[in-house]
Amino acid sequence: MRREADFFNDQEMDLLYIAKKLNDATTLEGVLNAAGLDYAVEPDKYQGGVVFRTERVGAFFYVLPEQLEQAQKVLTDNGWKPHQL
Repeated sequence: MRREADFFNDQEMDLLYIAKKLNDATTLEGVLNAAGLDYAVEPDKYQGGVVFRTERVGAFFYVLPEQLEQAQKVLTDNGWKPHQL
């Protein structure tokens, strides 16, 4: 379930996914909600493009470290590729 940042009491969060399109972000929220996972979403900037690099804004999905492996499995089971550092 989507939670506000204060729900996590300043705990460190792991980046799960960067949604680059609004449709992807809303679909992913449905997948995470159906799985019963707690997560936070924040808009942030990322670099896009190969030849012409531009700064873009995406929806960054975060989960607690102890839920990261389960959340990654939920994503891959539903055809998504989790963020890799």
